[in-house]
Formats: sequence, C-alpha cells, structure tokens
Amino acid sequence: MTNISNKKTLGLTTEPAKSGKKARVPHRPKLTKKARLINFLSKDRGADIGSLSKKLDWLPHTTRAALSKLRKSGYVITSAKARNSKLTRYRITSLSEGQGS
Repeated sequence: MTNISNKKTLGLTTEPAKSGKKARVPHRPKLTKKARLINFLSKDRGADIGSLSKKLDWLPHTTRAALSKLRKSGYVITSAKARNSKLTRYRITSLSEGQGS
C-alpha cells in the first residue's frame, strides 16, 4: 500500500510541473564531421590535410581515409600543390553521375 503523501513529498505527483521556465525550442541538427569536411573541401581554395585535421580534430591518417571514402562515394576530389608551398590542397570539384547535392 502506497501512501499518497509520500508521493507528493518526493515529487511523484501526476500534476504537471508549474515552473517559470520556457519550453525548450528544438535546435537545428548538429553538422556531422563528414558534412563539415565536404563544406571545407567545397570552398574555392580547398584545404590541406593539416588544416582539415586541426578543424575536425582528427589525426592526419584519419583525414586521408575520409578523403578516400568521399572519393569512393562519388565525389571528385582534386589535389594541387603550389610551386612555393610544400602543402597539397584538396578540393571537391564535382559529384559523379547519380549523386545528390
């Protein structure tokens, strides 16, 4: 047998809570790291492995693997090395046929 007064003191009543707080507004969905990677690579200048790794908080080999996975999924990724720079910059140039935006 349950004592009703105990439920009230423990906050287990069936009445809705009356607080002065506003109802939470749902936030927009969080961007995935893959979506962020695509965003960085879609820019005109592209990005190098070091900056991508830092921005995404990945190790360089993880970043290179993600680039390979994007290529396998249909993204056309070009790489270019500037004459006076040691860094190779990667950029998404297009999607293969059948890929959505």
